[in-house]
Amino acid sequence: MILEDNVLRSDWIVACKIEDVKAEPLQVTVLGERIVFFRNEDGVHAFKDLCIHRGAALSLGCVKDGNLVCPYHGWEYNSAGTCTKIPQLPEGRSIPLKAKAIKYTCKEAYGFVWINLNNNNPAFFDYPQHADGHYRNVLWGPQEVNANPPRIVENFLDVGHLSFIHEGFLGVQEHPVIGDYDVHMEGERIFSDEIAIFQPDPDGSGQSKDVFYTYEIIRPLTVLFTKRDPDTENKMTILLTILPVAERESIAYGIMSFNYETGTSDQEIIEFQDMIFAQDKPIVENQKPEDLPLDLQVELSLKCDRMSIAYRQYLKTLGVTLGTD
Repeated sequence: MILEDNVLRSDWIVACKIEDVKAEPLQVTVLGERIVFFRNEDGVHAFKDLCIHRGAALSLGCVKDGNLVCPYHGWEYNSAGTCTKIPQLPEGRSIPLKAKAIKYTCKEAYGFVWINLNNNNPAFFDYPQHADGHYRNVLWGPQEVNANPPRIVENFLDVGHLSFIHEGFLGVQEHPVIGDYDVHMEGERIFSDEIAIFQPDPDGSGQSKDVFYTYEIIRPLTVLFTKRDPDTENKMTILLTILPVAERESIAYGIMSFNYETGTSDQEIIEFQDMIFAQDKPIVENQKPEDLPLDLQVELSLKCDRMSIAYRQYLKTLGVTLGTD
């Protein structure tokens, strides 16, 4: 079932890692629609995963001389989606003008392939850490979640659960209090003050102390978190972005960036993040209602929920309908 949300269709949605698009076509479902990604000398391209001839999945075909070849009858489509060869046509017979694939705008950025289903090519958000030579960047995901994207994003923005769901790692139950903080809007930026969070061992020294978290809403399905150590000024950022697959089916991806030496390998960093995310998953997958209430009177909120409140107001202002109520 196609998920109709014109706001998200007009935005950039993460589809996969760049490294996932290799020599063979790749099928990815985005908002309920099957998309085929393939690579040739011009870069990565995205088509509706459908041959106009008899409805075969182009992703089951191959790439030949830069063209995407349908597996059913061998029709070939170039980078623009134009059919350049129909083997069944007699020599000299022209290819029908209607013989085209439906092409979508896509781009490679920050280690991922992104797609814009409405082909309106909006401005892309900036993630300066990825190009900053002082930062080490580690890609994370895919992580499948049986929930709609807004619930997953709001969980990421929720600072109050750290000492409970992630006890012993990101907090302890003896220090659950979250001080008051404000959320700011500067142009299109929506971000929090620094929030003091007590952690049992935030830097691997074995010493517990406060670190400071900042949250920022980038896009409806993309948010940012920064942790700053006040003693060392070490900073870690996590960019979380969600691929909406189908109703209550999502895939989470992320970039973890560090301006300091962690003493751990990329794989160890990924495994730790997998563990943390696995603690969140059963909570998010079982929240009721499944759709995020945008009416702030439906659920009881505290001052420490200001970031999630700001996210709900942001989605309501934009008109996001997927996973909202």
